Amino acid sequence: MNILVLSRNRNLYSTRRLVEAIEAAGHTGRVVDVIRCTMDITSARPAIFYKGEKIDRVDAVIPRIGASITLYGTAVVRQFEMMGVYSVNESVAIGRSRDKLRSLQILARAGVGLPVTGYAHSPDDIKGLIKLVGGAPLVIKLLEGTQGRGVVLAETNKAAESVIDAFRELDANFLLQQYVREAGGADIRCFVIGERVVAAMQRQAADGEFRSNLHRGGTASLVKLTPQERATAVKAAKKMGLNVAGVDLIRSDSGAQVLEVNSSPGLEGIEKATGKDVAGLIVDFIEKNARPHRTRTRGRG
Repeated sequence: MNILVLSRNRNLYSTRRLVEAIEAAGHTGRVVDVIRCTMDITSARPAIFYKGEKIDRVDAVIPRIGASITLYGTAVVRQFEMMGVYSVNESVAIGRSRDKLRSLQILARAGVGLPVTGYAHSPDDIKGLIKLVGGAPLVIKLLEGTQGRGVVLAETNKAAESVIDAFRELDANFLLQQYVREAGGADIRCFVIGERVVAAMQRQAADGEFRSNLHRGGTASLVKLTPQERATAVKAAKKMGLNVAGVDLIRSDSGAQVLEVNSSPGLEGIEKATGKDVAGLIVDFIEKNARPHRTRTRGRG
């Protein structure tokens, strides 16, 4: 099989591991920077050119689309879909997961456990919005933030009001979320492939920090999931339409609650914490499922 990894940086751990796993399985792997792709958009013979050369004879693509290039990146993935190429994660599903508000609405509609969340464009009643999520301490998240950036913990209602005022002055889109004390600054990254959790790690925030992201100094360790946590992670990924996903959840007194569903989950932390060949499992999934013109969502939002 000819498999493309759509990534802007071939030296990233995740990109390197995917290419290694592709080649170890006897396939041909190639890294393609989506920003350098040119699309010929026609109804008869859609095509993609990379550095001036037409891309053809591709069996599957693995999108590793960064948040900053979501719009163009998903357009390239969609073009591959139009060409009949199998995409591990489809363009519609990636777009859903990148829209934090939309993804939470989809999960809430499906009955997936979530922290209490409030959203308003220009809330005149700030105190009412704060009260909606249970008051301070509470978490304020920019809708465009990634890897813990744009996430603020407000310890008091006054602090929350100040942060909200600042975000409104910047014309930023944000949401408020209940702070789950019993989680203790820890969350669980569940790596879902297909309809099962293949690996999981607990991430603990560094001292003085509430964000558990490894990029923020958090530490990772093995964790044993409950059946309810596994079912929650799989359901969240499925409702997003993602075949490969990193589902972040926390343990609360009311059970597992999903924080986010990531369509391009990193491999370094999860592979080192669990010792599992997650990249190889992704390639196994492609071998079993890649078929021409096999697009499940077919453009549905």
